[in-house]
Amino acid sequence: MKAIDVQSIHDTSRPMRERMETLVRWKQQQITESIEQLETSTFHIDEWTRGNGGGGGQTMVLQNGSVFEKGGVNISVVHGKLPPQAVARMRADHQNLKPSSLGDGSVPFFACGLSLVIHPHNPHAPTTHANYRYFETLDAETGEVAAWWFGGGADLTPSYLYEEDVVNFHQCHKDALDKYDKELYPKYKKWCDEYFYIKHRGETRGVGGIFFDDMDSMPADTLLHLVESCFDAFIPSYIPLVVKHKDDPFTDDQKQWQQIRRGRYVEFNLVLDRGTQFGLSTPGLRVESILMSLPATASWLYDHHPEEGTEEAKLVEVLQTPRDWIAA
Repeated sequence: MKAIDVQSIHDTSRPMRERMETLVRWKQQQITESIEQLETSTFHIDEWTRGNGGGGGQTMVLQNGSVFEKGGVNISVVHGKLPPQAVARMRADHQNLKPSSLGDGSVPFFACGLSLVIHPHNPHAPTTHANYRYFETLDAETGEVAAWWFGGGADLTPSYLYEEDVVNFHQCHKDALDKYDKELYPKYKKWCDEYFYIKHRGETRGVGGIFFDDMDSMPADTLLHLVESCFDAFIPSYIPLVVKHKDDPFTDDQKQWQQIRRGRYVEFNLVLDRGTQFGLSTPGLRVESILMSLPATASWLYDHHPEEGTEEAKLVEVLQTPRDWIAA
């Protein structure tokens, strides 16, 4: 891969958009390398461009590996004009987002981020997701940044509940946030449980993690460092769990249960996830990258419920009543 000037991430003379782009490119490289160390397969690199000179990105996908059934680590660096309906929705959360001065009601924007989803073969090894992003809008007349914010998070979606694994995942992310404000983890943990909630099922998608959006209440430089800290938490929070469980023996019934849980994952991503909805409604969309998060295989059995007292039922109980895994 091309060498990345990591030191430039902390160069405050550079525009935030350039610093965030460097950060996500660096983290894509680190994360994919850590995953490939467990694999006999390598990531396929798909460079893509958005229409009308609107930027592009790099999707790295691994399929049918020895450990991972499917994994994707995607970065995007895109710009263009937000349509009027998107501007109207965003102004509800961003009062400093100025009305458009363009004749068509659109607003110039820039967005940059990394999104990943990893689906292991073994049902005892959990699926995970992480996403960190930066968004800014520009004054159409001056070209200056008019509004900006960060968002992101990471969460864990096991098929079988190993409490020590969940504690490790949460502890790593709590430690990452505590460096900046010890009130952030409980807030972002609760936000994660509420966001990744499959309301038509009455259960969370997984066992949570952290989630935040529209964050502009701290200086941008501080938030970039916070995002970097959360990125740094990902590998130690997840890779050891895969190492621990990738060779666990499993039955056909346990594999079937994994397929059912993946079905729930698909339901959330296609029906409820705001990121998927935003991506599919954006002009010049990249469908393969947006739907990269979906597993290669999933299942829906009619009116399926695990038997009381089973390991499967133990997981569902936690999904229906989220826990506080570590002390705030």
